[in-house]
Amino acid sequence: MVVTIRSLGLQGIKGYEVSVECALSGGLPAFDVVGLPDAAVKESRERVRAAIKGCGAKFPVSRITVNLAPAALRKEGTVYDLPILLGILAAQGDIEPPGEETAFLGELSLTGALRPITGILPMAMAAARAGVRSLYVPAENAAEATLAGGLTVYPVESVETLLSHLRGREAIPPAPPWSPEAGSEAGPDFAEVMGQENVKRALEIAAAGGHNILLIGSPGAGKSMLARRLPSILPDMTRQEALEATEVWSVAGLTDRRRPLLLRRPFRSPHHTVSAVALAGGGAFPRPGEISLAHNGVLFLDELPEFSKDAMEVLRQPLEDGEVTITRTAGSICLPSRFMLACAMNPCRCGWRGHPSGRCTCTEAMVEKYTARISGPMLDRMDLHVEVPSVEFEAMRRREKPESSAQVKVRVNAARARQAERFAGTGAACNAHMTAAMVGEFCRLDGAGERILKAAFDRMGLTARSHDRILRVARTIADLEGEESISAAHLAEAIQYRNTQILRK
Repeated sequence: MVVTIRSLGLQGIKGYEVSVECALSGGLPAFDVVGLPDAAVKESRERVRAAIKGCGAKFPVSRITVNLAPAALRKEGTVYDLPILLGILAAQGDIEPPGEETAFLGELSLTGALRPITGILPMAMAAARAGVRSLYVPAENAAEATLAGGLTVYPVESVETLLSHLRGREAIPPAPPWSPEAGSEAGPDFAEVMGQENVKRALEIAAAGGHNILLIGSPGAGKSMLARRLPSILPDMTRQEALEATEVWSVAGLTDRRRPLLLRRPFRSPHHTVSAVALAGGGAFPRPGEISLAHNGVLFLDELPEFSKDAMEVLRQPLEDGEVTITRTAGSICLPSRFMLACAMNPCRCGWRGHPSGRCTCTEAMVEKYTARISGPMLDRMDLHVEVPSVEFEAMRRREKPESSAQVKVRVNAARARQAERFAGTGAACNAHMTAAMVGEFCRLDGAGERILKAAFDRMGLTARSHDRILRVARTIADLEGEESISAAHLAEAIQYRNTQILRK
């Protein structure tokens, strides 16, 4: 007898349906799993055998063949333990085969308890698309599975309770749809930062338009502190954006029962020793890297020149395309990577160039060598280059409280609302995502603006990319002011953020 149990699998960060076919036949006892299983799937034989005996059922003394279809796709992980167990029990008549609108996921312990698995959200969303109506998952994963919508999710603690439910003895109550608790998570606030008003203004512009930003200043000026407060002024994620980001985190195993959905935009800050593979993602079986974990959020690179050349250059294509394609012998996957890049660096190796104390010991050649670690193409992809000066004593001792993140966020949200209305139906979410054609349509200049931009283009040696990026930033500044058109003042402010000479003062 052959019994088919519906289940799900992962390919990159996308879920797909898997049919677990179980057949019992005569011959010498054996237990084979086919369908391109990895080592973890093959080891399910021992977990399933122990779990069946642990729940009081009889393990069949016959030839057991389990096929995971489609057989052409590689199967990974421990997600198939539970459907394999149910297929064996149904094949030998211990339980009735589950209905066609039912699917099962879960890893088994030797005692029959279910352990949580990773990637439950994309698999639950794939189940909903495939017409599954009832999804049985480990209890730890139930809250996350409910986020998919359109499913009745049953939290399973153990094989024993599941068998009791399937036999109609004691029903498992469905998991209620997850909703966040009242109150938001507190984070670093701009109200804690004294001085640096020009840098705060640049961060506000970056947040309002989704622009990349580079902070340059001496040690202790507050570059890292300011960058870490950037998430506090970013606009709230839409439901779709939150699900997209959570899918990536779910596959990486970063979600949990208490917080199954990302409520704030992600902020990733890898150490400068990170490899190119860790940033872009990959491995023998490709997995998301830091740039995908920062999807719909911020990727912060502190001490930018200390990152390896390979690590910095791997960012170039994702910054333009909003996705990264990883190809390995095991397959090729496309991962989302639409993030805002924030970087911080010192102006020289010792860090004190331009500081009022005059303690810098670097020669011009040493400064050139240090700043040359950042390639021209990489620097050209930064929308705002901002000098972070040393904080004056009077600013540190002033008593009036600086503007809070909540106050700044009101203006950012208003600017993003204008952009959402402007780009409705285009696929662009903010000004930073405008295509060249959209820049030409939405960033028109008057005569004074044309003269200013031409003078800057000739004097600064701008590229076509930096030309468009200046216009995108100017469009954001106009949105913050509530203006429909870009004025000469908006354009002038945008141009001052392209002053790359601050790297070589």
